[in-house]
Amino acid sequence: MAEMIHPFYEQHRDAMEAAMRQRLDLAEAMLRERAQLTDIGGIRQEVMDEFAMVLTQMPYVGGAASRMSDFFMRLIGFMAISRVLRRHGVPLPVIGEIERETYKAQLLTTPEAERLAAGDQFMSPENQILLREQAAKSITASHQAEFPEDFVYEFVEPGPNDSFEFGINYKACGFCKFAGRHGDKEILPNICGLDFDAYATRGIRLERTQTLAGGASHCNFRFSRLQR
Repeated sequence: MAEMIHPFYEQHRDAMEAAMRQRLDLAEAMLRERAQLTDIGGIRQEVMDEFAMVLTQMPYVGGAASRMSDFFMRLIGFMAISRVLRRHGVPLPVIGEIERETYKAQLLTTPEAERLAAGDQFMSPENQILLREQAAKSITASHQAEFPEDFVYEFVEPGPNDSFEFGINYKACGFCKFAGRHGDKEILPNICGLDFDAYATRGIRLERTQTLAGGASHCNFRFSRLQR
């Protein structure tokens, strides 16, 4: 019996597949020049086939009620790209460069005003309230029992000598759990590298000096607004 996609992700499947096809369009020149791949049509099909498998592996972490569902839907496709490129012998640093530049190019297809508005919303007092609430919920035993593959994190208030506006410490990472379960640990750091452009293109400065994927006890995200 074929593995099933969770109904929540099935609802968003068309959009996620469209995003994957756009990424492959944007990555085509780099796949030829940096990865030294020639059968781009074959690579595209292999990636989309792998993505179909990844969709069946995506953990459900609460759907629309959880902000982390969006993280999975936006970034999990890069696991499929990394898997395929690794199978074709592309070095991990090259994969990371291709994915980061592809993702940045994709993000920049959204009009600047729309991106900056999204950044303002993320940094807003209202969203900080939501982040505090979801962080507090994520650490409860009941939530972790119901969604064992979810992220676990805490909201960080700035101290008197801090320059950031607020932070998040991720104590457990859904992508780390996913990578550990499916043998993707070596490609996991490439996923972490996507975070900086994801925030910068929305006018947000991310500072992070350690990650769970790198062996630290937590990922220390610190956010502030970029000067415009």
